[in-house]
Amino acid sequence: MSSTVPTDASAAADTTLATLADLRAELDRLDDAVHDLLMQRAQVVMGVAALGARGKVPFRPGREADIVRRLLARHSGPLPGRVLPRIWRELFAATTSMQGSFVIAVCEPDPPGGFVACAREHFGVLTPLRMHHSPLHAIAEVSSAGATAAVLPLPVDEEPTRSAWWTVLLHRDAPRVHVVARLPFWLPRGEGTPQAQAMVVAAAAPDPSSRDNSLLGFELPPEMSRARLSAVLATAGLTPSSIILRRDPDGHAALGLIDVEGYVTSDDPRVARLADAVHHLVVLGAYAVPVAGLPVGGAPVGGLPAGGVLADGAGA
Repeated sequence: MSSTVPTDASAAADTTLATLADLRAELDRLDDAVHDLLMQRAQVVMGVAALGARGKVPFRPGREADIVRRLLARHSGPLPGRVLPRIWRELFAATTSMQGSFVIAVCEPDPPGGFVACAREHFGVLTPLRMHHSPLHAIAEVSSAGATAAVLPLPVDEEPTRSAWWTVLLHRDAPRVHVVARLPFWLPRGEGTPQAQAMVVAAAAPDPSSRDNSLLGFELPPEMSRARLSAVLATAGLTPSSIILRRDPDGHAALGLIDVEGYVTSDDPRVARLADAVHHLVVLGAYAVPVAGLPVGGAPVGGLPAGGVLADGAGA
Protein backbone atom coordinates (compact mmCIF):
# COMPACT_ATOMS: atom_id res chain seq x y z
CA MET A 1 0.00 0.00 0.00
CA SER A 2 1.32 3.40 -0.91
CA SER A 3 0.55 6.81 0.59
CA THR A 4 0.88 10.27 -0.89
CA VAL A 5 3.43 12.42 0.87
CA PRO A 6 2.63 16.18 0.66
CA THR A 7 5.30 18.10 -1.15
CA ASP A 8 6.64 21.46 -0.03
CA ALA A 9 4.81 23.11 -2.95
CA SER A 10 1.41 21.64 -2.06
CA ALA A 11 1.86 22.54 1.61
CA ALA A 12 2.70 26.11 0.65
CA ALA A 13 -0.37 26.23 -1.61
CA ASP A 14 -2.60 25.04 1.23
CA THR A 15 -1.11 27.68 3.52
CA THR A 16 -1.67 30.39 0.90
CA LEU A 17 -5.29 29.35 0.43
CA ALA A 18 -5.83 29.34 4.19
CA THR A 19 -4.22 32.76 4.50
CA LEU A 20 -6.26 34.12 1.59
CA ALA A 21 -9.46 32.79 3.14
CA ASP A 22 -8.52 34.40 6.46
CA LEU A 23 -7.80 37.73 4.79
CA ARG A 24 -11.08 37.63 2.90
CA ALA A 25 -12.91 36.87 6.12
CA GLU A 26 -11.18 39.87 7.71
CA LEU A 27 -12.23 42.06 4.80
CA ASP A 28 -15.83 40.89 5.23
CA ARG A 29 -15.64 41.75 8.93
CA LEU A 30 -14.26 45.21 8.14
CA ASP A 31 -16.93 45.80 5.50
CA ASP A 32 -19.60 44.96 8.08
CA ALA A 33 -17.96 47.32 10.57
CA VAL A 34 -17.82 50.14 8.00
CA HIS A 35 -21.46 49.51 7.12
CA ASP A 36 -22.45 49.61 10.80
CA LEU A 37 -20.70 52.97 11.19
CA LEU A 38 -22.39 54.35 8.08
CA MET A 39 -25.79 53.40 9.47
CA GLN A 40 -24.89 54.98 12.81
CA ARG A 41 -23.74 58.14 11.06
CA ALA A 42 -27.04 58.35 9.19
CA GLN A 43 -28.92 58.16 12.49
CA VAL A 44 -26.82 61.00 13.92
CA VAL A 45 -27.49 63.07 10.78
CA MET A 46 -31.21 62.63 11.28
CA GLY A 47 -30.79 63.81 14.86
CA VAL A 48 -29.00 66.92 13.64
CA ALA A 49 -31.73 67.49 11.06
CA ALA A 50 -34.40 67.28 13.76
CA LEU A 51 -32.74 70.22 15.52
CA GLY A 52 -32.58 72.34 12.36
CA ALA A 53 -35.14 74.31 10.41
CA ARG A 54 -38.10 72.11 9.50
CA GLY A 55 -38.50 71.58 5.77
CA LYS A 56 -35.16 73.20 4.89
CA VAL A 57 -32.40 71.08 3.40
CA PRO A 58 -29.16 71.81 5.27
CA PHE A 59 -26.44 72.67 2.78
CA ARG A 60 -23.12 73.35 4.53
CA PRO A 61 -20.29 73.43 1.97
CA GLY A 62 -17.90 75.08 4.44
CA ARG A 63 -18.33 72.36 7.03
CA GLU A 64 -18.09 69.66 4.36
CA ALA A 65 -14.79 71.16 3.20
CA ASP A 66 -13.38 71.10 6.73
CA ILE A 67 -14.42 67.48 7.20
CA VAL A 68 -12.52 66.49 4.06
CA ARG A 69 -9.50 68.56 5.12
CA ARG A 70 -9.48 66.93 8.55
CA LEU A 71 -9.66 63.43 7.09
CA LEU A 72 -6.85 64.15 4.64
CA ALA A 73 -4.73 65.53 7.49
CA ARG A 74 -5.02 62.26 9.43
CA HIS A 75 -4.77 59.95 6.42
CA SER A 76 -1.88 57.51 6.01
CA GLY A 77 -1.17 54.17 4.36
CA PRO A 78 -1.47 52.86 0.81
CA LEU A 79 -5.06 54.00 0.11
CA PRO A 80 -4.74 57.00 -2.25
CA GLY A 81 -5.69 60.20 -0.44
CA ARG A 82 -7.54 61.49 -3.50
CA VAL A 83 -10.10 58.72 -2.94
CA LEU A 84 -11.24 60.27 0.35
CA PRO A 85 -12.97 63.33 -1.15
CA ARG A 86 -14.81 61.06 -3.59
CA ILE A 87 -16.06 58.73 -0.85
CA TRP A 88 -17.16 61.51 1.45
CA ARG A 89 -18.74 63.56 -1.33
CA GLU A 90 -21.06 60.60 -2.01
CA LEU A 91 -21.75 60.34 1.71
CA PHE A 92 -22.56 64.06 2.00
CA ALA A 93 -24.91 63.83 -0.97
CA ALA A 94 -26.72 60.79 0.41
CA THR A 95 -27.22 62.19 3.91
CA THR A 96 -28.29 65.61 2.58
CA SER A 97 -30.90 64.02 0.33
CA MET A 98 -32.24 62.09 3.35
CA GLN A 99 -33.40 65.43 4.79
CA GLY A 100 -35.40 66.74 1.84
CA SER A 101 -35.33 67.52 -1.86
CA PHE A 102 -31.73 67.93 -3.03
CA VAL A 103 -31.45 69.04 -6.66
CA ILE A 104 -28.54 70.75 -8.41
CA ALA A 105 -28.91 73.03 -11.42
CA VAL A 106 -25.95 73.01 -13.80
CA CYS A 107 -25.02 75.54 -16.46
CA GLU A 108 -23.55 73.51 -19.31
CA PRO A 109 -22.70 75.90 -22.17
CA ASP A 110 -22.93 74.98 -25.80
CA PRO A 111 -20.48 73.50 -26.72
CA PRO A 112 -20.22 71.56 -23.44
CA GLY A 113 -17.43 72.42 -21.03
CA GLY A 114 -17.56 69.46 -18.65
CA PHE A 115 -19.64 71.18 -15.97
CA VAL A 116 -22.12 68.32 -15.65
CA ALA A 117 -19.24 65.94 -14.92
CA CYS A 118 -17.81 68.46 -12.45
CA ALA A 119 -21.15 68.70 -10.65
CA ARG A 120 -21.59 64.92 -10.68
CA GLU A 121 -18.19 64.40 -9.06
CA HIS A 122 -18.92 66.89 -6.27
CA PHE A 123 -22.61 66.28 -5.61
CA GLY A 124 -22.81 62.52 -6.14
CA VAL A 125 -23.83 60.16 -8.90
CA LEU A 126 -27.42 59.79 -7.65
CA THR A 127 -28.20 63.48 -7.03
CA PRO A 128 -30.67 64.86 -9.61
CA LEU A 129 -29.04 67.36 -11.98
CA ARG A 130 -30.99 69.83 -14.12
CA MET A 131 -29.00 71.17 -17.05
CA HIS A 132 -29.32 74.71 -18.44
CA HIS A 133 -27.41 76.34 -21.27
CA SER A 134 -27.70 79.76 -19.63
CA PRO A 135 -26.25 80.64 -16.20
CA LEU A 136 -29.17 83.00 -15.61
CA HIS A 137 -31.63 80.13 -16.03
CA ALA A 138 -29.67 78.05 -13.52
CA ILE A 139 -29.66 80.94 -11.04
CA ALA A 140 -33.41 81.43 -11.58
CA GLU A 141 -34.04 77.82 -10.61
CA VAL A 142 -32.19 78.42 -7.33
CA SER A 143 -34.13 81.65 -6.72
CA SER A 144 -37.44 79.85 -7.25
CA ALA A 145 -36.41 77.04 -4.87
CA GLY A 146 -36.48 74.53 -7.72
CA ALA A 147 -32.84 73.67 -7.02
CA THR A 148 -30.74 73.68 -3.86
CA ALA A 149 -27.69 75.10 -5.64
CA ALA A 150 -26.36 75.83 -9.10
CA VAL A 151 -22.98 75.04 -10.68
CA LEU A 152 -21.79 77.91 -12.90
CA PRO A 153 -18.65 78.49 -15.00
CA LEU A 154 -15.83 80.31 -13.23
CA PRO A 155 -15.91 84.04 -14.14
CA VAL A 156 -13.17 85.15 -16.52
CA ASP A 157 -12.08 88.39 -18.12
CA GLU A 158 -13.71 89.40 -21.41
CA GLU A 159 -16.48 86.81 -21.22
CA PRO A 160 -19.70 87.58 -23.13
CA THR A 161 -22.34 89.62 -21.30
CA ARG A 162 -24.71 86.64 -21.20
CA SER A 163 -22.01 84.61 -19.41
CA ALA A 164 -21.16 87.22 -16.75
CA TRP A 165 -23.63 85.80 -14.22
CA TRP A 166 -21.93 87.52 -11.28
CA THR A 167 -23.26 90.90 -12.42
CA VAL A 168 -26.80 89.68 -11.64
CA LEU A 169 -25.84 88.99 -8.01
CA LEU A 170 -24.97 92.67 -7.56
CA HIS A 171 -28.67 93.55 -7.52
CA ARG A 172 -29.41 91.78 -4.19
CA ASP A 173 -32.70 90.40 -5.46
CA ALA A 174 -34.78 88.45 -2.95
CA PRO A 175 -34.11 85.70 -2.19
CA ARG A 176 -30.45 86.67 -2.08
CA VAL A 177 -28.23 84.26 -4.03
CA HIS A 178 -24.63 83.85 -2.81
CA VAL A 179 -21.47 82.15 -3.99
CA VAL A 180 -20.92 79.27 -1.54
CA ALA A 181 -18.30 76.94 -3.07
CA ARG A 182 -15.67 76.48 -5.75
CA LEU A 183 -15.13 73.33 -7.79
CA PRO A 184 -13.24 71.11 -8.02
CA PHE A 185 -12.27 70.89 -4.36
CA TRP A 186 -9.06 68.91 -4.82
CA LEU A 187 -6.07 69.56 -7.06
CA PRO A 188 -4.25 68.67 -9.21
CA ARG A 189 -6.65 66.89 -11.50
CA GLY A 190 -5.61 63.43 -12.65
CA GLU A 191 -6.30 61.79 -15.97
CA GLY A 192 -9.98 61.07 -16.45
CA THR A 193 -11.18 63.56 -13.80
CA PRO A 194 -13.41 66.55 -14.67
CA GLN A 195 -11.29 69.56 -15.59
CA ALA A 196 -13.94 72.32 -15.52
CA GLN A 197 -13.50 75.20 -13.07
CA ALA A 198 -16.76 76.30 -11.49
CA MET A 199 -18.51 78.23 -8.75
CA VAL A 200 -21.54 77.07 -6.78
CA VAL A 201 -24.32 79.49 -5.80
CA ALA A 202 -27.21 78.97 -3.39
CA ALA A 203 -30.03 80.98 -1.83
CA ALA A 204 -28.26 81.00 1.53
CA ALA A 205 -25.21 82.74 2.93
CA PRO A 206 -21.99 80.71 2.78
CA ASP A 207 -20.88 79.02 5.99
CA PRO A 208 -17.24 79.78 6.85
CA SER A 209 -14.57 77.10 6.83
CA SER A 210 -11.06 77.10 8.27
CA ARG A 211 -9.67 78.64 5.06
CA ASP A 212 -11.78 80.73 2.69
CA ASN A 213 -11.67 83.22 -0.14
CA SER A 214 -14.39 85.79 -0.82
CA LEU A 215 -15.81 87.41 -3.94
CA LEU A 216 -16.63 91.13 -3.94
CA GLY A 217 -18.46 92.90 -6.74
CA PHE A 218 -18.89 96.64 -7.24
CA GLU A 219 -19.33 99.57 -9.59
CA LEU A 220 -16.33 101.77 -10.31
CA PRO A 221 -15.63 104.94 -12.29
CA PRO A 222 -15.24 103.93 -15.95
CA GLU A 223 -11.95 105.79 -16.20
CA MET A 224 -10.35 103.87 -13.31
CA SER A 225 -7.53 101.63 -14.54
CA ARG A 226 -6.74 98.16 -13.26
CA ALA A 227 -3.53 99.49 -11.72
CA ARG A 228 -5.38 102.28 -9.94
CA LEU A 229 -7.97 99.82 -8.64
CA SER A 230 -5.20 97.53 -7.34
CA ALA A 231 -3.68 100.47 -5.47
CA VAL A 232 -7.06 101.39 -3.94
CA LEU A 233 -7.62 97.82 -2.81
CA ALA A 234 -4.13 97.59 -1.31
CA THR A 235 -4.72 100.82 0.65
CA ALA A 236 -7.92 99.30 2.03
CA GLY A 237 -6.02 96.17 3.08
CA LEU A 238 -7.33 93.86 0.37
CA THR A 239 -4.97 91.94 -1.91
CA PRO A 240 -6.96 90.26 -4.66
CA SER A 241 -5.77 87.07 -6.32
CA SER A 242 -7.76 88.06 -9.41
CA ILE A 243 -9.52 91.14 -10.79
CA ILE A 244 -12.20 91.08 -13.50
CA LEU A 245 -13.35 94.35 -15.06
CA ARG A 246 -16.34 94.90 -17.35
CA ARG A 247 -16.79 98.21 -19.11
CA ASP A 248 -19.86 99.23 -21.12
CA PRO A 249 -19.06 99.96 -24.78
CA ASP A 250 -20.36 103.52 -24.36
CA GLY A 251 -17.91 104.07 -21.48
CA HIS A 252 -20.58 105.25 -19.03
CA ALA A 253 -20.28 102.43 -16.51
CA ALA A 254 -17.88 99.76 -15.26
CA LEU A 255 -18.18 96.76 -12.96
CA GLY A 256 -15.49 94.93 -11.02
CA LEU A 257 -15.15 91.51 -9.43
CA ILE A 258 -12.31 90.61 -7.07
CA ASP A 259 -11.31 87.38 -5.35
CA VAL A 260 -9.68 88.07 -1.96
CA GLU A 261 -8.29 85.93 0.84
CA GLY A 262 -10.40 85.32 3.93
CA TYR A 263 -14.08 85.24 4.85
CA VAL A 264 -15.23 88.80 4.21
CA THR A 265 -18.58 90.16 5.40
CA SER A 266 -20.38 93.41 4.55
CA ASP A 267 -19.40 94.94 7.91
CA ASP A 268 -15.68 94.25 7.39
CA PRO A 269 -13.72 97.50 8.01
CA ARG A 270 -11.82 96.98 4.77
CA VAL A 271 -15.08 97.12 2.84
CA ALA A 272 -15.93 100.46 4.48
CA ARG A 273 -12.56 101.89 3.40
CA LEU A 274 -13.53 101.38 -0.25
CA ALA A 275 -16.67 103.52 -0.02
CA ASP A 276 -15.05 106.63 -1.54
CA ALA A 277 -13.42 104.79 -4.44
CA VAL A 278 -16.04 102.27 -5.61
CA HIS A 279 -19.82 102.17 -5.40
CA HIS A 280 -22.52 99.66 -4.62
CA LEU A 281 -20.03 97.14 -3.24
CA VAL A 282 -21.61 93.75 -2.57
CA VAL A 283 -20.00 90.74 -0.91
CA LEU A 284 -21.14 88.09 -3.38
CA GLY A 285 -20.13 85.18 -1.18
CA ALA A 286 -17.22 83.01 -0.15
CA TYR A 287 -15.82 79.57 -0.81
CA ALA A 288 -13.58 77.05 0.92
CA VAL A 289 -10.14 77.13 -0.70
CA PRO A 290 -9.61 73.84 -2.57
CA VAL A 291 -7.04 71.36 -1.30
CA ALA A 292 -3.95 71.80 -3.48
CA GLY A 293 -0.94 69.57 -4.05
CA LEU A 294 -2.71 66.28 -3.37
CA PRO A 295 -0.59 63.64 -5.14
CA VAL A 296 -2.45 61.95 -7.97
CA GLY A 297 -0.98 58.63 -6.83
CA GLY A 298 -2.03 59.00 -3.20
CA ALA A 299 -1.38 60.96 -0.04
CA PRO A 300 2.01 60.76 1.65
CA VAL A 301 2.24 58.70 4.81
CA GLY A 302 1.19 60.95 7.68
CA GLY A 303 -1.36 62.86 5.59
CA LEU A 304 -1.57 66.59 5.01
CA PRO A 305 -0.34 69.36 7.28
CA ALA A 306 -2.60 70.37 10.16
CA GLY A 307 -4.09 73.20 8.12
CA GLY A 308 -5.58 70.71 5.69
CA VAL A 309 -3.84 72.16 2.62
CA LEU A 310 -0.63 70.77 1.22
CA ALA A 311 2.17 73.32 1.18
CA ASP A 312 3.18 73.32 -2.45
CA GLY A 313 3.50 77.05 -2.97
CA ALA A 314 0.13 77.30 -4.70
CA GLY A 315 -2.36 77.02 -1.84
CA ALA A 316 -5.38 77.26 -4.10
